[in-house]
Amino acid sequence: MLHTSTSLVHPPAALNGFMGATQSVFPDQSPHPLSLDDPPDRIDWSEEDIVFLHWRLLQEINQLSDPATPLEDKFDTLRWVFTERDKDQQPFSFVNCLRVVGCSPLSPIAYCGLVDAQDIRDHIRNKLKVWLSDSLARYPQWVRDAIANNPQWVEARLARNPQWINEQLKQMSEQGDLFT
Repeated sequence: MLHTSTSLVHPPAALNGFMGATQSVFPDQSPHPLSLDDPPDRIDWSEEDIVFLHWRLLQEINQLSDPATPLEDKFDTLRWVFTERDKDQQPFSFVNCLRVVGCSPLSPIAYCGLVDAQDIRDHIRNKLKVWLSDSLARYPQWVRDAIANNPQWVEARLARNPQWINEQLKQMSEQGDLFT
């Protein structure tokens, strides 16, 4: 049964980890350099490893509220969260990650059962204007205007070159604004 009352607007205690502090799932030591050049033929993933991978993907949502997160990363996360409904059953879709983390006994959070993905999406949608405004406040007016007036154009530039805005800012600082 789907928990229709589960919402991040007023999250139950079991969901505190979805939008709050996280524990690290990364190894304490970096791998031996030779192991990266010669990967094993088959990697054995435990069920716990797979649950943690789903958990780690969900942690990307936390970056949406951080003004320092690059815009391309935010756009990528938003595409994943708001993907087409026919992709919701894919192995690492947003909806499937919520299901795995909410229902697995190996989850890093307390059991909360099925979480209504639409509630989470609605919460993100309600906060998005503030989060993006905070991020855009770090950029000059021309960047804010470009994103407000033609976000697809900016997204296409960032998809081709994630450093596009930084390169434009550097070029303008070196040669000055030709229109002032």
